Amino acid sequence: MDCFYAAIEVRDRPELRGKPVGVGGARDRRGVLTTCNYEARAFGVRSAMPTFMALQRCPQLIVLPTRFDVYRREAAIVREILHRFTSLVEPLSLDEAYLDVTSYPAAPGPLAQTIRDLIFQKTQLTASAGIGPNKLIAKIASTMRKPNGQLEVAAAEVPEFMTNLPVREIWGIGEKTEKRLQELGARTCGELQRFTRPELVELFGKFGSELFDLSRGIDDRPVEPDRPRKSLSTEETFVNDLETLEQCEERLGELFEELMADLAQKETERRVSKIFVKLKFADFARTTAERAGLEPTLPAFQSLLGEAFARTGKKVRLIGIGVRFSESEREELQMPLFSD
Repeated sequence: MDCFYAAIEVRDRPELRGKPVGVGGARDRRGVLTTCNYEARAFGVRSAMPTFMALQRCPQLIVLPTRFDVYRREAAIVREILHRFTSLVEPLSLDEAYLDVTSYPAAPGPLAQTIRDLIFQKTQLTASAGIGPNKLIAKIASTMRKPNGQLEVAAAEVPEFMTNLPVREIWGIGEKTEKRLQELGARTCGELQRFTRPELVELFGKFGSELFDLSRGIDDRPVEPDRPRKSLSTEETFVNDLETLEQCEERLGELFEELMADLAQKETERRVSKIFVKLKFADFARTTAERAGLEPTLPAFQSLLGEAFARTGKKVRLIGIGVRFSESEREELQMPLFSD
């Protein structure tokens, strides 16, 4: 969906139309935006940005609290529409999903348009779609016609489609990996294709082998409907390595707010059985501190961070935090939608 939460708020409050709107953390306390509309994005505001930073970039930004009961109600309408056309729907979050329509008799492009039209008729909300031979291509294509558009990339068009694509568009490539690839002369997927698989493995480990395939548009992951989520996490790779525990704690707060927002919208009916903190160090070594029976609170994550950091004292290049769910609990009925 197109900036789903913000779009609902603007729909329900027409006086907000044309104004920059964000949904999420309050301006009078530490928080992050869950999403924002395109008027706000024009100022450089984005999802998961700390609210204070968003207000610095766009002082006229209207920050509204989340209303997940309303978002789930609208998502249920969209979910019903998607399942009219295929049972192979893999939800990623409340506002994003993959659909496998291989068996549907209609061509995928017109089918996507039909689905988008139905969504608008029922909800007055717009959706964008990417159509491709695999998840990677469909995901990237969906971002190229936002808002309220769609792009189809046929299998024969994949090599040309990937050639000039910035490497940052590949899932798993963050700011630091992008910078390293640029230093190697690989700003686009076409330039990345010049490296052999062994060369990329030597440079990036196991991820190097994935980069070899992904830069060519190769993605064999199937669409897996209704697969129970075992965990939920968020992480950040830093441009400059963090040297002290205090620096790590400062970044932990932002990650915690982001995780709590994700937890509220994706997994509200499942019991958290464990929480964890993952660190990746400057030398690419990793460690994870995990504890059962703790509620996902900021002090609990701070305690695990201190434990993980004390194991080596090395500079930290990545922090990840997350929760694991009890497998005996009933899985939440997630609402599958198109990409935000």
